Amino acid sequence: MSDILVVGGGAAGLMAAITAARHGASVTLAERNEKVGRKLYITGKGRCNVTNDCTAEEALQNLPQGGKFLYSAMNRFPPAETKRFFTELGVPLKTERGNRVFPASDKAADIIDALFFEAKRLGVDIVHSRVEALTIEDGCVTGVTCEDGREILAGQVIVATGGCSYPGTGSTGDGYRLARQAGHTVTPVRGSLVPLVERGDTCARMQGLALKNVAIQVKNQKGKTVYRDFGELLFTHFGLSGPMILSASAHLRDFDKNEFSVIIDMKPALEERTLDERILRDFGENRNRTLQNSLGGLLPRLMIPVVIERTGIPPETKIHDITKAQRRALLEQLKGFRVDISGPRPVEDAIVTSGGVCLSEVNPTTMASKRRSGLYFAGEVLDVDGYTGGFNLQVAWATGYAAGLAAAAQAKRREES
Repeated sequence: MSDILVVGGGAAGLMAAITAARHGASVTLAERNEKVGRKLYITGKGRCNVTNDCTAEEALQNLPQGGKFLYSAMNRFPPAETKRFFTELGVPLKTERGNRVFPASDKAADIIDALFFEAKRLGVDIVHSRVEALTIEDGCVTGVTCEDGREILAGQVIVATGGCSYPGTGSTGDGYRLARQAGHTVTPVRGSLVPLVERGDTCARMQGLALKNVAIQVKNQKGKTVYRDFGELLFTHFGLSGPMILSASAHLRDFDKNEFSVIIDMKPALEERTLDERILRDFGENRNRTLQNSLGGLLPRLMIPVVIERTGIPPETKIHDITKAQRRALLEQLKGFRVDISGPRPVEDAIVTSGGVCLSEVNPTTMASKRRSGLYFAGEVLDVDGYTGGFNLQVAWATGYAAGLAAAAQAKRREES
C-alpha cells in the first residue's frame, strides 16, 4: 500500500507524483496506456508548448474559466517555476513568439522522458491499468479498483485523468465518472481550442487553403466583437481551423444562445483608401481581361470564384467595365470576408476540454475534494481551461504540484499521528 495513488500519467499526474515523492511519500501511478505522457506527444504540434514565459498574474488572465480558483496554485508554482523545474531536469528551453516556451530540441519526447525518468528515480511505481472505480470506506477514499480486477490501496488518491479531448490518447472522461462516484458535480463538458463549423458550404469550396498574415474579428449576433487576432487560419471541409481559430474558440460559449461570425481581413496592413488604390493599379494593368482572370495579385486562386460570387459581379465582366460600386463591393470582401459559424467541432477534436469537476467542491489551495477525504483532483479534469500559448499545460503543472504537495503533507501527518 502506497501513501498516494495518482490516477493518470499525463502532465498533471506526473507532476503530482514527482512532487509527492520528492516530499517523502511513497507513490503509485496508474496509467491506462502502455506509456505515460501520451497526450503530451501531440501538444504544440509535437513540440510541447511547456508553458508561457509570463508572470503568474498574466497566466491567470489567460484562463477564461477558473482563474480566480487557481490564484493560490498558480502563484505557488508560476511559469518561472515550471521553467526552472524542467531546466533542472536537464531539458534546455527556448522562448518563441507570444512568449511560448518549448524544449530547445523541439521534441515533446524530451519533456516526457524527463518526467518519466525523474518519477522512476524517485521510486514511483507505475502500474499500467485502467482505473474502473474508487474504493470508498466510511466516506473516505482508500484506493481504486482496476479494470483487470486488481485493487490498489492508498492513503490518498489524486485523480488526474485529463478531460475527454483526443480520446485516442486515453482521455476518455474516466475522471468525470470517478468524480461523480465520489459525489462531485461535473459541469457540462465541451471542446475548447477547437475548430469551428461553418453554417453553409463556402469553406468547403476552399478546403485546404491556408491564409497567413490575415486578421480576424469574431462578432456575435449583436455585432459586438468578442475576439480579434492576427495570424494564420485554414479552410476545411467543415469550416475553419488553424491557430487563430483555435484561440478564438476559447472565447465562444453558449452556442445555443449566441450566434457568431468570423470576419476575415485579407489585407490588414492596408487601409481602405490604400487598398482601393492598389485595386485600381491592378485593374489598370488588366483593363482588357475578365474579372475572374485579374485577381491573382489580390487573392489566392481558390478564393477568387468565391469572392467574385459574393460581390455579385459576373465573373466574365471586363475590367474596363467594372463600376465604382462594383469595385467597392470587391474591396468590402477583401476587408471583411464573412464566415457564419454554427458551432464548434465535437469535443473529441478539441485540444482541451472546457467543463469538468465543479470548482466550488475543491479546495483551491490543496486541490482536495470537499466531498470526500483522501481525494484530490489535478489538471484538465477540473472545470478550468486556458487560451493557447502554454497556459493549459501551466495549469496542469500548477495543480499537479499543489495536489502532490498537499497529499504528501497529509501522508506525513498520518505517519506522525
